[in-house]
Amino acid sequence: MSETVPGLVRRAAIEFGDAPAYVMDGRMLTFAELHDLVRRTAAAFRGQGLEPGGRVVLWAPNSIDWVVAGLAVTYAGGTLVPANSRYTAHEVADIVDRTRATLVVIADGFLGRTQIADLRAVSPNAPILDLAALDALDATDADTAAVEAAADAVTSDDIADILFSSGTTGRPKGVLSAHRQTVAAGESWSGVGEVSATDRYLVISPFFHSYGYKVGVLVGLLHGCTIYPVATFDPDAALGLIESERITMVPGAPAIFLGLLESPAFATTDTSSLRFANTGAANVPVALVERLQKELSFDLVITAFGMTECVVATMCRRGDSDETIATTCGRAIDGMEVAIADPETGKHLAAGDEGELLLKGSQVMLGYLDDPAATAEAIDADGWLHTGDVGVLDDRGYLRITDRLKDMYICGGFNVYPAEVEQALARLDGVVDVAVVGILDERLGEVGKAFVVRRDDSLDADTVIAFARERLANFKAPREVAFVDTLPRNLSGKVLKNELRDEGNAP
Repeated sequence: MSETVPGLVRRAAIEFGDAPAYVMDGRMLTFAELHDLVRRTAAAFRGQGLEPGGRVVLWAPNSIDWVVAGLAVTYAGGTLVPANSRYTAHEVADIVDRTRATLVVIADGFLGRTQIADLRAVSPNAPILDLAALDALDATDADTAAVEAAADAVTSDDIADILFSSGTTGRPKGVLSAHRQTVAAGESWSGVGEVSATDRYLVISPFFHSYGYKVGVLVGLLHGCTIYPVATFDPDAALGLIESERITMVPGAPAIFLGLLESPAFATTDTSSLRFANTGAANVPVALVERLQKELSFDLVITAFGMTECVVATMCRRGDSDETIATTCGRAIDGMEVAIADPETGKHLAAGDEGELLLKGSQVMLGYLDDPAATAEAIDADGWLHTGDVGVLDDRGYLRITDRLKDMYICGGFNVYPAEVEQALARLDGVVDVAVVGILDERLGEVGKAFVVRRDDSLDADTVIAFARERLANFKAPREVAFVDTLPRNLSGKVLKNELRDEGNAP
């Protein structure tokens, strides 16, 4: 098996040939056609100045053209730098500057915006290429020969991509990954998911995110399954694709599955083709996992844990009990180690003890872009990545994430982990989604405030608080409840609790 992305592109073309690689908006591309387009685009990039080791920022939503351009960057020996499709021009300009990008490839007009003009306004010298116009770029025979040589020269230890962290607690950091790590992420995940060439894979996760790219695009190259990219998530449209295209795989953050289950179209949609669901981009309510098992037609439901700095760390496996799947993130994948440590002393703790989650092994990032101090803070001298997540390992090595260290608050001297409160409230009839944060309180220091998405207005705040008090210690039960239409999330599925805290503490 190739340990480089260009190697995967070549092998997929040989092994899967005329099988459909991508289907989107009436367009179909085979694996052989994909390889041809990738080579020609890589040669065109070289003609625009891209040399091996050069960096290309790709600012676009999910599309077949995104895949061609993204794979072409690494085929030319370059480093792919995906930018969040919802970013502003100022944010993208920062990434362009920090990566010293050779090229910036942009899909103009997404969500009615003017991305190219916006970026030129804030960064007049940015080397911009319009994604829609790449076919018009000329590539000489010399460029084509050079790009094949560049693809040959790529090694498993070369940097394949720089993905920027979500930045929910500060300026996003550029995460460096080698080709062997990027390929291994797709291999590990798809092995547990039992992916084959017969699968039809609905990729809702954005390609700029590791779960859209490494556990999406690369999985198609590894196994020859057909990928159906989605530019923006619409539950009704997604259900329509599931039925009409006989989709078999739908990984996604919890909010994705909640959207499908709560859609008015769900009751009349044939979902019998579905076989594999994977979730875990955020704290997963046990009640949601139970609904995936009972209300959808999935044969295999897997929870997992990963992050930009370590794309796949733990996964459940086929044969795990429903309780294990519903209450844990699984055990370490091959090549990874998991430990729980005291966040103050760093001492590793025994099974059953709660502390900070540490990860070590093949999937841990090379480091942060041009930030040795942040790298040293994240990865200690023994190679352990300090995640900032609070978790527990059982005696089998299965991981349960209890919360983020930064989200914990102290109520009357007692530590409260919001995820525990959210798990309890998720079982209240009428609660569709919920997030809990600590807000300031003169007497207790902080108290909990629950932001609830409800099915209808028959659910009131008193019922929510009473339900929590029946099931949790008094200091854990929220003192306030706010009903909202949606919870603010980034495109990785993480709730933006800093926004909720600001709102909850507003006078």
